Amino acid sequence: MDFQPLPMEFYEKPTLELAEALLGKLLIKETDDGTAAGYIVETEAYIGPGDRAAHSYGNRKTKRTEVMFGQAGYVYTYVMHTHCLVNVVSGGVLEPEAILIRAVEPHIGIELMYKRRGENKKELDLTNGPGKLTKALGIIKPDYGRPFWEPPLYIADGKKPDSVTAGPRVGIDNSGEARDYPWRFWVTGNRFVSKSRR
Repeated sequence: MDFQPLPMEFYEKPTLELAEALLGKLLIKETDDGTAAGYIVETEAYIGPGDRAAHSYGNRKTKRTEVMFGQAGYVYTYVMHTHCLVNVVSGGVLEPEAILIRAVEPHIGIELMYKRRGENKKELDLTNGPGKLTKALGIIKPDYGRPFWEPPLYIADGKKPDSVTAGPRVGIDNSGEARDYPWRFWVTGNRFVSKSRR
């Protein structure tokens, strides 16, 4: 398995454009247990200081959000309700924006994913949510601050989606008008897309 990480320049796009460009790309994590990878099928953009749903709303800089203030293409992991979530830092330096990877379609290391997620899981449940995919791929909080163009956690070229749909983001009900921004992107009809907002 020899996948070439996408170059640093790939990440130098406006956040919404990057959130869509990530769809179909391969998210890969190499660990001592083996390599697991999946095609990205759902993303959500968070556009910094003016986005009430973003961790960096109002230019809030904390130990957790520090990486968002740097160069695009770095790993931003954080823990929410015991789940580790993984984001791609976007925007420019001092433009703290990020893209949450919400779902992937399993591609490599599926047995390893079952081992991590539970042998009795349905295939559909392995990676169809942001906390599920990190567990299945072995992405952990200490991956924070790594560049996405170098192993062990990296993004490589994949397959271009036939069609992409955009709609409101999920789970941000208390963020005022930001809850309705159509900043979630997914591969139309892909069965691994997480549950959308009711």
